[in-house]
Amino acid sequence: MATAQAYAYTGRNAQGKTVKGRVDAPSEGAVSSRLHAMGISPISIAEAPEGTGLNREIAIPGFSSGVGLKDLAIMSRQMATMIGSGLSLLRALNILAEQTENKTLAKVLARVRDDVETGTSVSDAFGKHSESFPPIMVNMIRAGEAGGFLDGALESIAANFEKEVKLRDTIKSAMTYPVIVLVMSLVAVAVMLIFIVPIFEEMFSGMGGGLPAPTMLLVYLSRSMIWVVPLGLVGGIAFGLWWRGNKNTDRVRGAVDPFMLKLPVFGRLLKKIAVARFSRNFSNMIGAGVPILTALKIVGETSGNWVIEKALVEVAESVRQGQSIAAPLLAQPVFPPMVTQMIAVGEDAGSLELMLDKIADFYDQEVQSATEQLTAAIEPLMIAFLGVVIGGMVVALYMPIFSIASMVK
Repeated sequence: MATAQAYAYTGRNAQGKTVKGRVDAPSEGAVSSRLHAMGISPISIAEAPEGTGLNREIAIPGFSSGVGLKDLAIMSRQMATMIGSGLSLLRALNILAEQTENKTLAKVLARVRDDVETGTSVSDAFGKHSESFPPIMVNMIRAGEAGGFLDGALESIAANFEKEVKLRDTIKSAMTYPVIVLVMSLVAVAVMLIFIVPIFEEMFSGMGGGLPAPTMLLVYLSRSMIWVVPLGLVGGIAFGLWWRGNKNTDRVRGAVDPFMLKLPVFGRLLKKIAVARFSRNFSNMIGAGVPILTALKIVGETSGNWVIEKALVEVAESVRQGQSIAAPLLAQPVFPPMVTQMIAVGEDAGSLELMLDKIADFYDQEVQSATEQLTAAIEPLMIAFLGVVIGGMVVALYMPIFSIASMVK
């Protein structure tokens, strides 16, 4: 198969307007066919030279925009709408590749379109780009493609990702204020230790006499900032690089995820988030017709929690041996009893998908309520923390002045 080349084209659309653009295709003939499929009559087609100077696209390693869940949700819903309206799959992919705002996703969709055009199935074309399309999406597309309800599968994918985005936004909005206050307090402490305490130290040195213990502690911390700040920056960068490369390994996840679930307040919230994600993904995959064992494997991988992933591996093994889903789930302490009981009822009544949907909705509401309560509790605590830290430093700086004033009296 010929390597895809970038072509610049000029053509007229159905309204008679002149349009210009770029497409990737193996030949000019393929470009012409693609333009006709898009409803454009080509006027000129020529190879597009690589961008130079200001026209060259700059990609900085580690800072290039990836493909987010919101992008995938929008793309899935648009694709479902176009296919449901009677557009051919190839034309829908053409339109998406041309109009998608996320450049990374647009390039991937162009490659998917090229693969589909050469005879590759949609699911296999999406599956080649695992860095952009998660396994749950690829498998639901495969099930929809095999069952003849691709538009319905894409609608389910869009709804699933939209709820996931909403859940993440809820958590981010709840954590924004505490993080800002914490950063402000650290910056204020650093500024006082680096710039203000040395001024007071120089002033106190000419007064003679010993300094109170709190003031001496501040002076010691101020002198230590010369090596603490550079060491902290180097250590933070080194840890960030190490974490980026090792955060997804079983060794790290096996130590971090169980610890996170045992945290006093945040542990319960993280467990509710993981259960909500498990229930929603499992429901969507069953509704799309994905086999149970495949669904359990993928749901475990996309749960975002090592404990649930390993628990679902054991559940899948039990199901493979002929057991129900609820029985082995009951033996896993990470799943609340209500979840296992509702799944058991759903299995008995033949409405497992409906029960999982109800579980996901319930835990979505629980997560929202818990984050609101957490935010309401953290805000005054952070303000009090900031007041105690800054106020304590100010008092420690003025204690020698108070002691000198008492001695003069």
